[in-house]
Amino acid sequence: MITFSIVTITYNAETVLGKTVDSVLCQSYPHIEHIIIDGASTDGTVQVAQDYMHRSYAAANGHEVRIVSEPDNGLYDAMNKGLKQVSGDYVLFLNAGDFFPNSGVLKAIANNAHLQCVDNSSLPAVLYGNTDIVDNEGRFLCHRRLQPPEMLTWRSFKYGMLVCHQAFYARVDIVKDILYNCRYRYSADVDWCIRVMKEAEKRNLSLLNLRMTVVNYTKEGQTTIHHRDSLKERYDVMCCHYGKLATISMHIWFVVRQIFK
Repeated sequence: MITFSIVTITYNAETVLGKTVDSVLCQSYPHIEHIIIDGASTDGTVQVAQDYMHRSYAAANGHEVRIVSEPDNGLYDAMNKGLKQVSGDYVLFLNAGDFFPNSGVLKAIANNAHLQCVDNSSLPAVLYGNTDIVDNEGRFLCHRRLQPPEMLTWRSFKYGMLVCHQAFYARVDIVKDILYNCRYRYSADVDWCIRVMKEAEKRNLSLLNLRMTVVNYTKEGQTTIHHRDSLKERYDVMCCHYGKLATISMHIWFVVRQIFK
């Protein structure tokens, strides 16, 4: 059976972590390890995480919960710490405040992945799905504007990050050595996803469109708050992977699209 490794990054997230861990706890699928990487929070975040760990053990649901709380050098350094600890078949990053839309999501994803292979060595390199946007209270706002393409490749992100990072499940054996580039403060997730998909193409492995909503994404986050800096970094990422000329051309198209939408 497929095991999902969920990595949740926290820092002073006491008020939002509960809905994230509750959505993991209620998953009917048993093969889950949940790693919480906390950046030495000064509020009650760690206590919320520990309470969740005890509830998960008491539920005897087959989930394994591990908590690490120590200083880090930012979000992507924390993500790298989590990536080095995962031992499942697929890793997904479910940050504090984000949550699964229902209790059967991971079971449905596992079933879809199994239909595509004869054994774990032939599992798709990436499983990807849709994202809904919610407010800080977890209430539905809208479907994410950028929608996953039917056939995703690393070239797809030339048109923007068409798959939300939290809706991008990567095979652990592929990504163990593909760490986040910490020189990016806000857009290392874009760069990471592209590098993962490049590696998938190199190995001639498929990317599977799940055709379902797999995560509720809370609108406010570091990328939203630092929107201008994030856009500048994404430009650099795109230049790195697609070339400067192609990137400039696409950004002109982005501007035209905004004017006439």
